[in-house]
Amino acid sequence: MSALAFVCVALAGGVGAACRLMLDGVLRSRFPGRIPRGTIVINISGSFLLGLAAGVAASGFLPPVLYSVVGAGFMGGYTTFSTASFETVRLFQQGRWRLGVVNGFGVLIAAVAAAGLGLLLGGLV
Repeated sequence: MSALAFVCVALAGGVGAACRLMLDGVLRSRFPGRIPRGTIVINISGSFLLGLAAGVAASGFLPPVLYSVVGAGFMGGYTTFSTASFETVRLFQQGRWRLGVVNGFGVLIAAVAAAGLGLLLGGLV
């Protein structure tokens, strides 16, 4: 990987993290409560977008270096597995077992489905 590509991946990661922070804040202010809606929306939408980028890259319409910038950079900064895991554990600690299971497994299933849909649609390009 060239130095320029490395810098672009790093910058895209910062932009992705800033977008995550902004979207999470908007969702928290509009939909207050104990359900981690922001993290759910971010991880499912990020999975879809990464799948879409992978499909477009596999079709040859997205150069590998740009795929690295979008995938590892932006999507790496935008999505947040660690926060999703922490929020699931927090729900269990609060005694909200059913919501914890739904958050943990439901988001996992939805994110994988979204990634698959994105990959399918991206491959149509």
